[in-house]
Amino acid sequence: MKLLRVGPAGAERPALLDEDGTIRDLSALVPDIDGALLADPSALDRIRAAVGARILPALDPSGLRSGPPVTRIGKIVGVGLNYRGLAAETRSVIPAEPVLFLKAADTVTGPDDTVLIPWGSEKTDWEVELGVVIGRTARRLESEKAAMRVVAGYLAANDVSEREYQFDRGGAWVKGKNYETFTPLGPWLATADEVPDPQDLRLRLWVNGELKQDGTTADQIFPVGELIRYVSSFMTLYPGDVILTGTPAGVALAHAEPKPYLRAGDVVELEIEGLGRQRQVVKEC
Repeated sequence: MKLLRVGPAGAERPALLDEDGTIRDLSALVPDIDGALLADPSALDRIRAAVGARILPALDPSGLRSGPPVTRIGKIVGVGLNYRGLAAETRSVIPAEPVLFLKAADTVTGPDDTVLIPWGSEKTDWEVELGVVIGRTARRLESEKAAMRVVAGYLAANDVSEREYQFDRGGAWVKGKNYETFTPLGPWLATADEVPDPQDLRLRLWVNGELKQDGTTADQIFPVGELIRYVSSFMTLYPGDVILTGTPAGVALAHAEPKPYLRAGDVVELEIEGLGRQRQVVKEC
């Protein structure tokens, strides 16, 4: 299934994108798309049954905003330097273990909402990423196979990053990762059965129509199952938590000088195979 949340910010309703591309209203069946729903097999079965019975009402897509496809996220775990291509173009040593950082849930926006550049920022960057949404509580998982069993689904993400704050202001990466609007998610959450192989997905990102990133999750240093297993050894993962699995080559940071960091008026578009497309207009805060 492809699960969405649509409507004005803060007043989204749960929805589903059917095989014909029609948006169907789920609000009579479930209160929202969140960790509680994703951890409830009976609720998901009710949705599947309603889809099969063709009883879900259609929504008019005209002017209908897509919000982040999951709400009440507990935590967002980011993974740095997880693509061989990015390591090569930045002349970085391939990490022996995954590089982790945290993003606050209040950085999450819808896939087409405005991205804000912090006041005075000169190094705001883009990062198309595969996001993994957790569907079962996970602690100290023993294998990649066990890790894959806790996946509720997958979504597209833009891990927007301010590189001066991230690298030049001391301390951990958290300073460059947590400005408001820095985590657009969606447009939909594809349940795990919709993605047979998360290591075989194409990711692309454009800025003002120019292709900047064109990669595949096959290039990940640590695959999805290993990332989930590894993260669960340091922190408990709960339904609705999100892991951002890294970005391929082509970020502004890796370009020659002058690096083409984002400026007000720029348009960022990205897509992941099977997970939909985002479009953000950049604005100074």
